[in-house]
Amino acid sequence: MMIDKLKIAVVGMGDAGLPVAIEFGKKYSVIGFDSEADRIESLIDRFSYIPEMMAEDLKKAEIEFTDDPLKLNDAGFIIIAVPTIVNSSNHPDFTQVMKASKTVGKYMKKGAVVVYESTFYPGLTEEKCIPVLEKYSGLEAGEEFFVGYSQEQITPYENKEVFSKTKKVVAGQSKEVGDFIAEVYGQIAEAGVYKAKSIRVAETAKIFESTHRDVNFALMNELALICNKLEIDTQDVLETVSIKRKFQKFSPSLVGGFSTSNDPYFLAYKGIAAGHYPILTLSARRFNEQMGAALAQIVVKKIVERNYSVEKSRVTVLGFTDKEDEPNVYNIQIVDMIRELQEFGLDVQVADPLAHPEKAESLFGIELTPHSDLLPASAVILAVPHTNFKKAGWQKIEQLLTNKEGIVFDIKSMLDQKEKPAKIELWRL
Repeated sequence: MMIDKLKIAVVGMGDAGLPVAIEFGKKYSVIGFDSEADRIESLIDRFSYIPEMMAEDLKKAEIEFTDDPLKLNDAGFIIIAVPTIVNSSNHPDFTQVMKASKTVGKYMKKGAVVVYESTFYPGLTEEKCIPVLEKYSGLEAGEEFFVGYSQEQITPYENKEVFSKTKKVVAGQSKEVGDFIAEVYGQIAEAGVYKAKSIRVAETAKIFESTHRDVNFALMNELALICNKLEIDTQDVLETVSIKRKFQKFSPSLVGGFSTSNDPYFLAYKGIAAGHYPILTLSARRFNEQMGAALAQIVVKKIVERNYSVEKSRVTVLGFTDKEDEPNVYNIQIVDMIRELQEFGLDVQVADPLAHPEKAESLFGIELTPHSDLLPASAVILAVPHTNFKKAGWQKIEQLLTNKEGIVFDIKSMLDQKEKPAKIELWRL
């Protein structure tokens, strides 16, 4: 297969698939396939609020968006990038991956290379996906079509420099297939490509990364709650211990992003099936899942200690996204914190200039308030320190409080403690 004349199809035009299609669309002719017609029709509108991706990159990309599966037969290289989730029992749900595999199997041509970019547990590609492709294509994997895996790496919200400086992990069902996949991805991966020794290794590495972060954040969150009980400033402790050469610095955080919330459960599920119960992995995940509610309880306690009426108090939450300076609204811990505050009877208003209001409303039923419409509050929770919040500093925070006094909860310790106005009580995680 001549790499310079390759036609690429990307299946799934969501947060993972669209950026991949755009990057490849700068080098190749790309088919952007999604089975949901309304998703295709509203694609530009849905992503128009991400200027870096859409305003410039999409214009440069050669992409044919379609919901016609027959178009997949034109592609020699097919990337499946549909979401994987956990169900209400925290077990992996690969419904969309299996559906996409069935569609690709039905319509792909002989000799095609199929690469999965979804997050899997170890072994899913070979144990579940390949049999579906073989069943619906009538072809034999490794002989008449070829399969590989590549970790999803870029979303519409990521800083492009992060993508360009990070190697792309790929793997194939054989060395030859892996080499070919690496060559294709090498056309868009500026930092180069890392070839994992097997598909199972590449699948596992993806969920290792998220689980590693989750466990370390859980430890720091637990230490922060202990420090809170002891009335010790966690950040002061971190500044002190950071002089130690062997200390690996992690900070307390509301860990609620999509990957970090789901990936440890994928690893745990497969571990349990293999006969090992992952005590540390699951304990860390469950501890992080209760941090939003735990912080809400601390906020209520501080409000009561200040002799404010809980029923008459208003709390302003600044920041609703998963990470700083990104619009992705999937941070379930911030949602849990808001709901817990509301359960106590507090009036909660949420502001985030980067979060997409329609997604916040449709996913969580939470209405975002424009900054100019915020009412004076008894407390401000700085949940996500976007750059514009950092630049505004204490002066802007002070204006959000009733009579410029009250409590400020600086979750990630962004504000300069030395510049705190006298009438404000500061609490840091």
